[in-house]
Amino acid sequence: MSILALDPATKCGWAHDSGASGVWDLSVRRDESSGMRLIRFRSHLNTVHQAYPLKVIAFEAARGGNPRRMGALVVSGELQGVIKVFCEEHGVEFKGFSPSEIKKHATGKGNANKALMMDAARRKWPDVPLIDDNHADALHILDLYQSTLSS
Repeated sequence: MSILALDPATKCGWAHDSGASGVWDLSVRRDESSGMRLIRFRSHLNTVHQAYPLKVIAFEAARGGNPRRMGALVVSGELQGVIKVFCEEHGVEFKGFSPSEIKKHATGKGNANKALMMDAARRKWPDVPLIDDNHADALHILDLYQSTLSS
């Protein structure tokens, strides 16, 4: 079907239903504006779309949260905006899932921590060399979206 799942963050986890997955480093380098993160992200989306014409992008839609994480929430919000614009421009559907929906699907607990999410990913995909929790989250988001197709 060509589904791309994303955990939008500076270390952006991604998983495609072709089996390809990983983490994109969207860090802003020295002497770059913060907008370079968005340009880098859009470039990755274009690369995947050219290789596998996308039908759907599923992503973690973080909405609010801990005041200590406001910087991360702003980055996530900006990346979600890029996803939506990209999808509108390319006729791709999109679906956002809350962090608790993703965690509940993966572990049965809507408040699961990163270690539980990693453990669940290792059990479900033992042959996938997980890079980090962002990678694991993207795999869980892909699995969650696919589960909505069969229900």
